Amino acid sequence: MRSLLRTLDAGTLRNVALVCVADALVGASFGAIAVSGGLPLWVPVVMSVLVFAGGSQFAAVGVVLSGGGALAAVATGLVLNARLLPFGFTVADLLDGPWWRRLVGAHLITDESVAFALLQPDRRRRRAVFWLCGLALFLIWNASVVLGAAAGSLIGDTDALGLDAAFPAVLLALVLPSLGDRRTRTAALAGAVVAVAATPFLPGGLPVLLALVGLLFAWRGPVARSAGAGSAGAPHAAAQGPAGAGRPADVTEEAH
Repeated sequence: MRSLLRTLDAGTLRNVALVCVADALVGASFGAIAVSGGLPLWVPVVMSVLVFAGGSQFAAVGVVLSGGGALAAVATGLVLNARLLPFGFTVADLLDGPWWRRLVGAHLITDESVAFALLQPDRRRRRAVFWLCGLALFLIWNASVVLGAAAGSLIGDTDALGLDAAFPAVLLALVLPSLGDRRTRTAALAGAVVAVAATPFLPGGLPVLLALVGLLFAWRGPVARSAGAGSAGAPHAAAQGPAGAGRPADVTEEAH
C-alpha cells in the first residue's frame, strides 16, 4: 500500500479519498435501508462482500423489499452489473500476475476504480490508482454497510437526508474534467439522451447499457500522416491527439 501511495500525486490521492467518503455515506444508507426494511443484518453485510456493487445491491434489495423473489433480485443485479463487462476489457492489462490476483482485481472493478485508472498518464500509475482505489473502496464500503445496518432502525428515511445523491454527484465530478474535449462531450451527450429516452420503457439498468452507443461519437479514425510525418516529433504529436484529449502517447504505444 505504501508503494502505491508513493506512485500517485497528492491530487489523485485527495480525489480517491473524497470518493471513499461519498461511498461511505452511500454504504451506510444501503445497510440502513436493508435492515430497516426487514432484512436480517447479515444479508446486506454478506452481499457487500460477495457482490461489491452498490447499484446492484440497492436494486436487488429493492426488489426483495417490494415483494419480488430471489431470482428476480439476482436478475436485476446481473443486468445492472453488465456494464462492468466493457470496463473489464478496458483495464485487463492492469490485472496481470497469478490467477488469484486477477480474480481479486476483477472483483475490485467499479465505476470509480476504472475512472481513476483511465485518467492516469501511464500504465504504472493506472495500475497503482486502480488497486489503491479498489482496495480502499472495498474496505470502506463494507465497513460503512456494517455501521449502517447496525443503525438501520435509528436512521429512518435515508432519502430525506440526501445520501442517495452522494454517489451520482461524485461520479459527475469525476466526469466533468473530461468534457473539455469536443468528441467526449458529444459522446456523453448522445449517451445521456439515449438513456433518458429509454428510461420510461425499459427496466432499470438497460438504459445505462444503451447509453454506450454514445461511444460511436468518440471513435477516432486513423490519423492522417502528412509528407513530413516521418520526422522525429510527428509520431508523438499524433499520438497525443487534439489537446491531449484523454489519449496519452503511452496508451497508444502500449496498444501495439
